[in-house]
Amino acid sequence: MAKKIILDGKSLKIEDIVAIVHDSSVLVEVSESAFLLCKKTEDYLHSSLNGKIIYGINTGFGPMASHVINNSQLEQLQENLIRSHAVGMGEPIPSDYVLAAMVVRLNTLARGYSGVSRDLLERLQFFINKRILPVVPEHGAVGTSGDLVQLAHIALAILGEGEVVYTGTQQPVRKILGKLKISETYKLKIKEGLALINGTSMMSGIAALEVTRAENLLQIAIQNGALAMEMVHAFADGIAVELHDLRAHKGQGVIAHRLREILTSSKLLRSRKILKGGDSFAEDVHKLPESIQEIYSLRCIPQILGPVHDAIEIAKNIITTEINSVTDNPIIDVESEYIYHGGNFHGDYIAYAIDQLKMTIVKLTILSERRINFFLNENINKHFPPFMNLDKPGLTLGLQALQFVATSTTADNQTLAYPHYTHSIPTNGDNQDVVSMGTDAVLFTAKVIQNAHIVLAIELITLAQAVDFCNEHKELSSQSLEYFKKLREVLPVIKEDRVLVYELPKVVEILQKTI
Repeated sequence: MAKKIILDGKSLKIEDIVAIVHDSSVLVEVSESAFLLCKKTEDYLHSSLNGKIIYGINTGFGPMASHVINNSQLEQLQENLIRSHAVGMGEPIPSDYVLAAMVVRLNTLARGYSGVSRDLLERLQFFINKRILPVVPEHGAVGTSGDLVQLAHIALAILGEGEVVYTGTQQPVRKILGKLKISETYKLKIKEGLALINGTSMMSGIAALEVTRAENLLQIAIQNGALAMEMVHAFADGIAVELHDLRAHKGQGVIAHRLREILTSSKLLRSRKILKGGDSFAEDVHKLPESIQEIYSLRCIPQILGPVHDAIEIAKNIITTEINSVTDNPIIDVESEYIYHGGNFHGDYIAYAIDQLKMTIVKLTILSERRINFFLNENINKHFPPFMNLDKPGLTLGLQALQFVATSTTADNQTLAYPHYTHSIPTNGDNQDVVSMGTDAVLFTAKVIQNAHIVLAIELITLAQAVDFCNEHKELSSQSLEYFKKLREVLPVIKEDRVLVYELPKVVEILQKTI
């Protein structure tokens, strides 16, 4: 029996969106109470038209809001809005993102403040459940009246125009609707065009998926960090409860706790009790053979990854609020019998949260890249073979080239870290004089997260080579050993040089499935 997620505009969860996107058997259904409220709102809107000027209902849009539209042309106005705004350019946004946006939009409309009909809700619900996914170009949104251009491409498909992806192939939407014996066209009612595109559903839907990927990425980073600590026989006090309790940032404590959990059964961490005091040596100054503290990328894992955890939590809270909010304009409130004109469509909350997240993910990537450099550089680590070469250094090259990939990808992330939240460019005749760039923020963040997965995969390959070099498999913690074995299922130990370009994606995939 297919699982159903009931949409009422108030209780949608991030994990619901993830489930719908990743499992085609999960369906959505607008609650009957939402249908009833939407009907009341629609009726109130129609009754309010007599003698009133309502933005976007009987006026033009944006700077043309001073133009009043004759009642006989109100439906044409809505269709004109959709067709004029379906002008996006660039590569298509991934269909998963489009589906997430459609779910968020339906949930927003189901809240009952947008003045749309049951017919529109049911049509959008049908598109979602049948996975009829409009082709949406990536460029065009500035994130202020919401995701106008991208959502217009979704609305265009609802009208029965444009292209969609269905069962993995791109086709004209009318062809699909004809096959499914559904009306090939839909006639918009007096606010439905504006209700479909005016809001933050695209940026919020993508953000919901990407914050989930960020959570997974953080777990990989923690596991990599634990394994790295084992490979250098790190001192255990770096993750001690007492140490981290003295700096009570939530994320730092969570990361330290998780590291302790992973490393509980490890036989490789050291106690400082093994160190002898200065008076044990005859010389005035005695140089120890190795440092008594690890470099920061090994010693400060909780302090560096803690902000990533906190940024994820902040983003999740903001996204959850956003996907259950009314984000169009105007808002029709039946209870107070008032039509509010405002700016709930502005995407600053999502842009802010996702930019913060993006910056912390970039730092996570840097952390991983620095550890890769440490383990591959014999002049720094003083223990491991150059470039983790387990064969014949000089004749074979080890992981030299993989390090290039990690360095390049990290540099890419550093460039992508530029915040969109502060990158406001006025547009729309200066009506939209402060914009959020929220959709671009989430699309860039998605790229950063994907890049980070690549760098962490390369780090894991490096660490696995270290495990095999040291032959300390039995001393690893149980979780680290399991982690190592999962990698070796798809990537055998590297001795003789071989082409790794086909194996690296498999490592990324196994990471995402293992955590």
